Amino acid sequence: MLKLFRSIALVEGVTTIALFLVAMPLKYWMDNPALVPPVGMAHGVAWLAYLAAMVVCLPGKGFTLWEVVRTFIAALFPFGTFLNDGLIKRKQAAREMATA
Repeated sequence: MLKLFRSIALVEGVTTIALFLVAMPLKYWMDNPALVPPVGMAHGVAWLAYLAAMVVCLPGKGFTLWEVVRTFIAALFPFGTFLNDGLIKRKQAAREMATA
């Protein structure tokens, strides 16, 4: 389940990059807002999927309350999901070692 969560977090982070580094500069610097609605919608869906995945994938996986809060906060800041990936990766590795 943590692998699924990390994949969703990656998609959320990539859509953030696309929105902030491609669509919005095109809108404000090139006066071409065409990409903002579809990329914004994709990012919104990815963000909601990230939150839903938190609820489904994280419980019972050894996360402390602070780590869950940190993971939620990561979704509120641009590129936060990339910064938080190390934590999720360590938890995933620990769970894989425990089951092996």
